Amino acid sequence: MARKHVNGPFSFPVRDILHRSGEMRELEIDTPAPEKWGEGLVSVAEGESVEASVRLEAVHEGILVTADVATRYTGVCGRCLTDVAEPVEVEIQELFGYSGDEAADFEVQDDHVDLETLVRDSIVLSLPFQPVCQPDCPGLDPATGEKLVPGAEPEAPIDERWNALAALKADTPDPDDEAARPAASHTEKS
Repeated sequence: MARKHVNGPFSFPVRDILHRSGEMRELEIDTPAPEKWGEGLVSVAEGESVEASVRLEAVHEGILVTADVATRYTGVCGRCLTDVAEPVEVEIQELFGYSGDEAADFEVQDDHVDLETLVRDSIVLSLPFQPVCQPDCPGLDPATGEKLVPGAEPEAPIDERWNALAALKADTPDPDDEAARPAASHTEKS
């Protein structure tokens, strides 16, 4: 199997710790996202800053990578379509096996570990499927398309076929209304 040359901001040389169980290296990176990550209502834009604290540990089976990654997603609210921008953080831990280790999903290639696929996939999977601008976003008025005010209920238009029933309801007193109840007569026993 031919090895591809790995390079890029998420590729780290590990030659000095290969096959040296217990050796470790810690790195901090801040690099722009190389492309747009995500395809839903929100995504991480190409060029958005991606910060990561990375720990590379040599273990018997390969290089154990532990990373805390932070960036920001942008897009639109799934209810009212206003712009949203929120931070997103993920924790990653993955074993990069030595060549020929079939148990590892990733492997050390050319004395490097390339985290780009791992970081991208972890970020994309953590993006909200239905992002909202605020937890109680009421969305859009179905009749006008205007953004509703929080706490306001959209007034649903009444179907003309129900007008007769609405008129009947207006003429009927509410049984829970104290003022509409007839006065009860009480008789006292002596």
